[in-house]
Amino acid sequence: MRKLRMGMVGGGSGAFIGAVHRKAALMDGEISFTAGALSSTKEKALTSGRELGLPDDRNYASWEEMLEAEGNLPADERVDFVSVVTPNHFHFPVAHAFAEAGFNVVCDKPLVLDSGQAEKLVETVGRTGVIFCVTYNYTGYPIIKQARHMISNGEIGDIRKVIVEYNQGWLATRLEESGNKQAGWRTDPEKSGIAGAVGDIGSHAENLVSTVTGLEMEAICADLTTFVPGRRLDDDANLLIHYRGGARGVMVSSQISTGEENGLTLRVYGTQGGLRWRQEDPNHLVHTPIGEPERVLRRGNDYLCEEAQRATRLPSGHPEAFIEAFANVYLGFAAAVRSRFDGHTRDDLPADFPTVHDGARGVHFVEKTVQSAQGDRKWLEVGDAIPEEQRPAI
Repeated sequence: MRKLRMGMVGGGSGAFIGAVHRKAALMDGEISFTAGALSSTKEKALTSGRELGLPDDRNYASWEEMLEAEGNLPADERVDFVSVVTPNHFHFPVAHAFAEAGFNVVCDKPLVLDSGQAEKLVETVGRTGVIFCVTYNYTGYPIIKQARHMISNGEIGDIRKVIVEYNQGWLATRLEESGNKQAGWRTDPEKSGIAGAVGDIGSHAENLVSTVTGLEMEAICADLTTFVPGRRLDDDANLLIHYRGGARGVMVSSQISTGEENGLTLRVYGTQGGLRWRQEDPNHLVHTPIGEPERVLRRGNDYLCEEAQRATRLPSGHPEAFIEAFANVYLGFAAAVRSRFDGHTRDDLPADFPTVHDGARGVHFVEKTVQSAQGDRKWLEVGDAIPEEQRPAI
């Protein structure tokens, strides 16, 4: 079985998430890093490619050059998929162009800047049949798969309440003024989109709840705040949520929570028990059955569900974490790509990874949150489509 050939757009020298993608994709020996256009600046793109060992003929000065050149190669030589790890405003043009040309795509989150772009991308993916993955990487943790399994099997009963928090403190000051590249584009509405913290990390919180519980949002009441003077996007978000079926939720995403590092936590409470998980202690899941002592489920043990065991590389007591979870997303995507190459239909494809539909739902969630925060209504129905003229301006 040959390795899948990966191309990358963005993620050059100094880019945190590009390095994470490469490490995760290559971890299990299923994928090789074959081609790239690693920066929007020609010289930086070529320099980055040389530093990372790309051959000169697969080291491109721009993504447009890469698209044309790879598209002209024979099918058994061109890249099998492209990973898009650019700032948000490049996601749509790059991902759409490669998908339209028949290339499978992995795209960082949030998917695109608005629902109009998301709808076009969903249509293109459906029409071309390409495999499309959005890297909500926290879904790759084995223990998250275990939590999903337990909830779907009714082990905590009917869900009543969900609390998800994603707290960081790295933007508690105006870091974007210091020349920090990550802070610079994430706080720039022209590059990040209409939302700051709620788009950057709130989108992860939304996806985590959806993946683990299967709940669908019915209505939200959102409060977005910009605490740091001079910042143009929100740096703190607090939401009350009504889910279809009656469950209630609280969602917090903050990047000004001083002292916090990467505090993503999830608590789900049902009629027969509860579950608790912390991303900073990702190998443990606390289960609190009603009327019984709590128990801690640990990654790597054979009492976990098949999906959790399949996503585990090391025995219990040997911690696995962020990059391994990221790698599990790539493994699921790679399995689907191989199945597509083998001639399987879309309905037969494995899909234990976030898809373009998850990404589109996340974009809709961000828009609705901003609309709720800017409006006068206490509750805003999430299911209502946003007319184009009412979409928040970028």
